[in-house]
Amino acid sequence: MQRATANALLLVTGAVWGMGFVAQSTAMDAIGPVFFTGVRFFAAALAVAPLALWEARRAKAAGTPPLTPRQWRSFAILGCLLFASLAAQQIGLLTTTVTNSGFLTGTYVVLVPVLAVLALREFPHPVVWPAAALTLGGIWLLSGGALSGLTEGDLWTLLCAVLWACHVIALGRFVKGAPRPFTLAFTQFAVCGVIGCTIAPFIEPVSLDLIVAAAPEIAFAGIVSGGIAFTIQAVAQRHTTAPQAAIFMSTEAPFAALFGALFLAERIPAIGIFGCALIFVAILAVELVPMLRPAHRTAAHEP
Repeated sequence: MQRATANALLLVTGAVWGMGFVAQSTAMDAIGPVFFTGVRFFAAALAVAPLALWEARRAKAAGTPPLTPRQWRSFAILGCLLFASLAAQQIGLLTTTVTNSGFLTGTYVVLVPVLAVLALREFPHPVVWPAAALTLGGIWLLSGGALSGLTEGDLWTLLCAVLWACHVIALGRFVKGAPRPFTLAFTQFAVCGVIGCTIAPFIEPVSLDLIVAAAPEIAFAGIVSGGIAFTIQAVAQRHTTAPQAAIFMSTEAPFAALFGALFLAERIPAIGIFGCALIFVAILAVELVPMLRPAHRTAAHEP
């Protein structure tokens, strides 16, 4: 897969997540955040299970070596990071505003290249830094250009951003060494489901009635924005860098605003439209500048 194709798929992922934000927000009217996170990822695991089985049979027929214990552990670690990140986001939505949540979650765009440098000594193409700043500025404008008083929910959302940045970096490392992206996706979804449904009974109400009440949101967030979008991410990130992936997936914010306008009768102010334009410019820069001016590569640079 060409990097341009991979980045285009990650753009689609951002669009699906943007629509999923509507489902995640409305689900909190009927079900607790941890139980919702667990159930939605069991649905995601069921959705991707046929692809994982097909992939396993194909690998066996081709004589591909089986996955190693280390690879299985890596998949499980991704599942733990994914659950922790999205559970923190759902908990944050209980006590923070949509404005604050959208902006604070989007800070992972800047955190990804920073953490990659600090933890892994991996330096992205120089264009990633101004593009990340443009994206962050675009998200800020899209949120209205202001944060109301910080709450406990804001702290949960910041934790979500940090954990999600770690997930993006870890996924970028693990998928390049694992030729089984569908198996990876299924495993991390199953781990999320197990953790969520194990913890939920101790901290919030759990019942079949709650699942029925939030069934439409669970189905969309689990199968579409979970099973499909996260699987696309796992496939596409094998062919691009973590900082570039973060910028393309950050389009979740403008797409969330768009779908909010379409389905919830919300309106995007002029400053928000300008924010969307900044994000679009950042995407073009990340995609086109490396083609025009390739970065000098050393052993410490990303491939």
